Amino acid sequence: MSKVDLHSIAAALVAKGKGILAADESEGTANKRLESVDVEQNEENRRLYRQLFFTTSGIEKYLSGVILHDSTLSQQSDAGERFVDLLEKKGVIPGIKVDKSTVDFVNFPGEKVTEGLDGLLARLVEYADLGMKFTKWRSVAVIGEDLPTDTSIAANAHGLAMYAVLAQEVGLVPIVEPEVLIDGSHTLQQSEEVTRRVLEVMFQTLSDYRVAMDGLILKSSMVISGKDAEEQASADEVARATLRVFEITVPSEVPGIVFLSGGQAPTQATDNLRAVSVIEGDKPWGITFSFARALQGPTLEVWKGDAKNVPQAQQVFLERLEANSRALSGE
Repeated sequence: MSKVDLHSIAAALVAKGKGILAADESEGTANKRLESVDVEQNEENRRLYRQLFFTTSGIEKYLSGVILHDSTLSQQSDAGERFVDLLEKKGVIPGIKVDKSTVDFVNFPGEKVTEGLDGLLARLVEYADLGMKFTKWRSVAVIGEDLPTDTSIAANAHGLAMYAVLAQEVGLVPIVEPEVLIDGSHTLQQSEEVTRRVLEVMFQTLSDYRVAMDGLILKSSMVISGKDAEEQASADEVARATLRVFEITVPSEVPGIVFLSGGQAPTQATDNLRAVSVIEGDKPWGITFSFARALQGPTLEVWKGDAKNVPQAQQVFLERLEANSRALSGE
């Protein structure tokens, strides 16, 4: 696939007013979602969980794409239609998570690195053949005493760059997700400093590996106070700090930035999204959302695994999508 094609897909993923649903939970994480609403954890209920979101009428008004998990690719709707085909018929671009999760970083207590580079090229070719158009790879950075270390930041940047090179090589748009975790009691200022360091190193490494900046998307944390911090930053403060970091670190060629919710409450994530969207400043990139729990949580609370609750649960899902879409235009 040409550089132009990669750019057009990336641009379509950050189309105005639309976001990306992160439905890429592993089976274990999906089970935790089911357990949270007292639903038995098995393959059929995980299928119904996915179906709840994918078959909601009207999602194409608010979603440009969906990030899937490998275990979902073979799943079908009650009508016998592959979820991938169902999404494509709606005009929603299918993508897939390709990392194999984080593991402890040996010799660096409290830090993680992401696995999945072994055999990645072959998997990417297979995913492209199955109709995927974009991919995602996540790393994490922990804020704590003397954390994150420069070594862990560099190691994770290397993984993201190697992944991005291979994804673009087979014609898939890479979403790079260097998540700065919200866990901890760190201040907004500490979050800003760490996020800046992580993004600076990552984009320099991407450049060193000759990754095409106009054919990728950044999935970023918001610059936000730790969830246990005594003083919580306002939405306006979050927006200003986040934009300051982006202006310094994100190349203007990058087509778009999508935000993860990262443990924020659904309404908090939406409020912060709105604040970033409306704040004045130099924003050459498209900005939108790629939430998971902030979209799914309220829906699951209504569904609870009961078929008779599906219409009401899907209405709640649609309302959360609409709320975030409206937030992008400052409403």
